[in-house]
Amino acid sequence: MRLARTFMALVGIQAALAAGITWGLHALDAAYPPPLERAAVNSREVLDADGQLLRAFTTPDGKWRLKVNADDVNPQFIRMLVAYEDQRFEHHGGIDLLALGRAGLQLVTHGRIVSGASTLSMQVARLIEPRQDRSITAKLLQMARAVQIERRLSKAEILDLYLNLAPYGGNLEGIRSASLAYFGKEPRRLSVGQAALLVALPQLPEKRRPDRYLKAAEAARKRVLERMAVAAVIGEGEAERAQLSAVPTKRLALPALAAHLSEAALRKNPKESIHRTTLRRNIQQGLETVALDAAAKLGPKLSVAMVMADVRTGEIVAEVGSANYFDAGRSGWIDMTRILRSPGSTLKPFIYGLAFEEGMIAQQTIIEDRPADFFGYRPRNFDMSYQGDVTIRQALQMSLNVPAVRLLDVVGPARLSVRFRRGEVRPVLPANEAPGLAIALGGVGITLHDLVQLYAGLANGGKPVKLGDGIFDQPGVIDGEPILDPVAAWQVSDILSGMRPPQGATARGIAYKTGTSYGYRDAWTVGYDGRYVLGVWVGRPDNAAIPGLSGYVSAAPILFEAFQKSGVAVTALPSAPPGALRLTESELPVSLKRFSLTRTGLISIGAREPAPQIIYPPEGAEVELGLQTADVMPLSLKLQGGRPPFRWLANGRPMVEESRRRTFQWTPDGSGYSTLTVIDAVGRAASVRVFLR
Repeated sequence: MRLARTFMALVGIQAALAAGITWGLHALDAAYPPPLERAAVNSREVLDADGQLLRAFTTPDGKWRLKVNADDVNPQFIRMLVAYEDQRFEHHGGIDLLALGRAGLQLVTHGRIVSGASTLSMQVARLIEPRQDRSITAKLLQMARAVQIERRLSKAEILDLYLNLAPYGGNLEGIRSASLAYFGKEPRRLSVGQAALLVALPQLPEKRRPDRYLKAAEAARKRVLERMAVAAVIGEGEAERAQLSAVPTKRLALPALAAHLSEAALRKNPKESIHRTTLRRNIQQGLETVALDAAAKLGPKLSVAMVMADVRTGEIVAEVGSANYFDAGRSGWIDMTRILRSPGSTLKPFIYGLAFEEGMIAQQTIIEDRPADFFGYRPRNFDMSYQGDVTIRQALQMSLNVPAVRLLDVVGPARLSVRFRRGEVRPVLPANEAPGLAIALGGVGITLHDLVQLYAGLANGGKPVKLGDGIFDQPGVIDGEPILDPVAAWQVSDILSGMRPPQGATARGIAYKTGTSYGYRDAWTVGYDGRYVLGVWVGRPDNAAIPGLSGYVSAAPILFEAFQKSGVAVTALPSAPPGALRLTESELPVSLKRFSLTRTGLISIGAREPAPQIIYPPEGAEVELGLQTADVMPLSLKLQGGRPPFRWLANGRPMVEESRRRTFQWTPDGSGYSTLTVIDAVGRAASVRVFLR
């Protein structure tokens, strides 16, 4: 009986001791948890629309540590890593007792360390809590930390920590940073030879750096490949082939694309580690290469900026703020896509578009290019010469100044400004000045981003498009009034698509316009096809004059080269919309043979005043307006000739009050035949009969 009581007491004491030890370990573990928070500090990344890396930034301690997990890495690398570093990784609790016993026995029998016993969990413990000494105490603490880590994390999470923290020499940490720095590729695309090298480097990262110690790196890779062949992780033939592949002898720079936009992304959301953009890496890289090469040819202190956007969505697919962000001589840190500069002649297409919309001109209409005085404003052409009588098509393609001012004098600078506002663009006028005729020649301030936004609307058939900022702003078609009606937008695009490519450039099927600001300070060109619009600016960020600078000579060649090297497929310009006609000179009515209107809408002195003529819809036309549906479209009415104001009638009934405009939108009450009539100020009338559905 006494013996039983003694036995029970011993069992109780042992149980108490076990409970005390367990409680103590739990308390110790809770009081001194492993510093896993270090693993959360990764490099901040800026990604393109497809998730590809555009630019990365070092961590606060100056390391390249790009976030990665096992799914982002070639599975062959994972198999080689586990087989080489920790064969029983999936089965131990942080300490591999078999490996520990083997290493101890080898130490006793050989008198030196033959193989290590560190598990991947122990290596993670060392990486998150580095220690300078290599004592037995430090190793015991590392083992304790490994057990703690195993209690907190899954095997997959431990493996991910290793992949993020393993050292690869210098300030490279993690498999992804090393793969990009040594091979210029993401780790999912590693070859067998490359994977073997990256398995070997973390053991002695500084002594095996291939960019400094090539022989040591080659030898280490060879040992990994031989062991992998013995372990049947790879075949012997595969190992032999991998040994023949070259080991990199230099370290590559990590991606540093879209520098200005990347900086903007970090400023907008500094707490985020991953920043997504609408850019396309291949396009961005192509445009940056073009900008860098072009600036080198242009000369010192000149810079190049570009914005490329998708016309259909408004998304910016590439943005180059300067030729070289790190070039102080060119003030490369200044983002010239957002700086106000004079646009030169690049706004002229919108003036012509308004005149087309009003029915004042056709492509073959003759307009005068001669010295003119507009209440003291005397515009002159870029080359100080005059062409005399030219067609509208020639005037726009040659970017003649006097014809553009003549047209703006009629359509009105204020109306042009309204159209810009429809596109959510507000060019900046000189202080205390109202819109004037100088707009035609660049007498306003506008950014490259906003200029491309205007042209995106022109390329989109006149429907305004809001460009995003590449980061947060939501782009898209603006729901509202058009910048130009579809017919006018097509007429302008048709003319610009006939522009001769700059010398040495290959025709690409794009419509484009150039511009040069006053004093040769800025050279511009904006071009577009059926999908993309691209704007180019060339100049000095300090706004200094550059003799010989011009849009056609300096900027247009960059536009064509950028389109070519962007890699985007050529998309045909949209076909002509209903009502769009390209009439020959002989087909023009008398009222469109020569432009001679003044701002008042009256025919100038000595000119013949023709009777009004309805040019759209034509006589007998059948027009689909969706009158049987909820989405009824208005009918666009256009006339030529006549003296304003005009009165419009539908089936003998007035539509609205008198108007001085030559275009009008009318929504009929029902389908069927309608007779449309217009009467001008002196009582002359014109009528057409059409069928509406």
